[in-house]
Amino acid sequence: MYLYNSLTHKKEEFIPNTAGKVGMYTCGPTVYHFAHIGNLRTYIMEDVLEKTLRYSGYDVKRVMNITDVGHLTSDGDTGDDKMLKGAKREHKTVMEIAKFYTDAFFEDCRKLNIKTPDAVEPATSCIDEFIKVISSLIEKGYAYEAGGNIYFDTSKLEKYYVFSDFKEEDLAVGVREGVEEDGNKRNKADFVLWFTKSKFDDQELKWESPWGIGYPGWHIECSCISMKHLGEYLDIHCGGIDNAFPHHTNEIAQSEAYIGHKWCNYWFHVHHLNDETGKMSKSKGEFLTVSLLEQKGYKPVVYRFFCLQSHYRKSLVFSWDNLKNAEAAYNKLIEKIIPMLADKSGAVDEKAFGELKQSFLEALGNDINTAQAVTVLYDVLKSSANNATKLALIADFDTVLGFDLIANAEAAAAEAEAAGNDIPAEVQELLEQRQAARKEKNFALADEIRDKITALGYEVRETRQGTEIKKI
Repeated sequence: MYLYNSLTHKKEEFIPNTAGKVGMYTCGPTVYHFAHIGNLRTYIMEDVLEKTLRYSGYDVKRVMNITDVGHLTSDGDTGDDKMLKGAKREHKTVMEIAKFYTDAFFEDCRKLNIKTPDAVEPATSCIDEFIKVISSLIEKGYAYEAGGNIYFDTSKLEKYYVFSDFKEEDLAVGVREGVEEDGNKRNKADFVLWFTKSKFDDQELKWESPWGIGYPGWHIECSCISMKHLGEYLDIHCGGIDNAFPHHTNEIAQSEAYIGHKWCNYWFHVHHLNDETGKMSKSKGEFLTVSLLEQKGYKPVVYRFFCLQSHYRKSLVFSWDNLKNAEAAYNKLIEKIIPMLADKSGAVDEKAFGELKQSFLEALGNDINTAQAVTVLYDVLKSSANNATKLALIADFDTVLGFDLIANAEAAAAEAEAAGNDIPAEVQELLEQRQAARKEKNFALADEIRDKITALGYEVRETRQGTEIKKI
């Protein structure tokens, strides 16, 4: 299996620290608002990575944090705490906001067939771990106190900008324009490990610490939560590409300064979902959520299908037309599976099954190439294998792809059967007459009968699977 490693900028063979076992960490949501579908693209692709590893025989432990404190509105350690901002917006407590949006996030994940990680840890439950690591960084000379806050000293590192060959003078403070520089910092790139009451007196969540009453910075939580559950040697760290700098850069700096050796071997970054005007965000235009997709009549699984038709390292452009096209393609898949359900006699052809499964594994093993994996799914449908083999392969592939193909095909078939049972005898008789006319190639009569059926409130449609009729 080969993965593109964002740290080395090349595709590498995946070799975990312990044979057969994988420690995987996922940056979780800041639960101050609903996740938009751009956020969720990242979680979908991370889910496919985890399921691919399991499908390939690895024993995976995946850990995710929940950010319920410490993430500011600017990555440059300035602005409001996002959680506090959410609480003010909705006139609730921070913990009420955290509970509501954590539940909403996992409900969206459920709808998108994203597996819940093996361990999910909110930042507010790990204060002791944060204090322990920060104290050690101070003792080792990697952190300092200034203006009531604790900062990581990036000048103590041989190399800080690990993901790209940045020059310090080329980077704006905190990467964003218009961010006021923190005068307490010794170096522009230094970042906050712990805020005290001297910075945010209105902060709702505060804890006692050796440096005064305060709360942790955003970056420290992922390092500590990962090490708490996965130890000092991490196999894969995942997140959106926008987290590479400064968040993941800072995680590496503080983690390796603390443990004294390399921390994580592989970095898996998912690229942006853009709308037609640029990067998607909560502050731009229509706030695109899973609930909005449902309101517009789209099944969440169609959005998952849309995402997997593209490679995770390519920016993906969302538009309603693009989603509609994905829906049409998904529905065609369902239509092709429905007839198989009625005739799935015979044994699974093990040779054909093995060959097609190997093609599927090769696609996923080539840096999680989901577009190619979906092509193999189409190859299954086009193959000469019997229906039993095809259905077995579809079910097998779906343990990774998560498209619910067989379940939705069964539901569509049951719905069509129920609709057929409700057709009045008069319409059913006309339908039989029309089929007889078509068989005799009397298409003029067939069209005339179809018009009579339409006048009675039913639509007749010819598909590759046969004649369909439904109430208008």
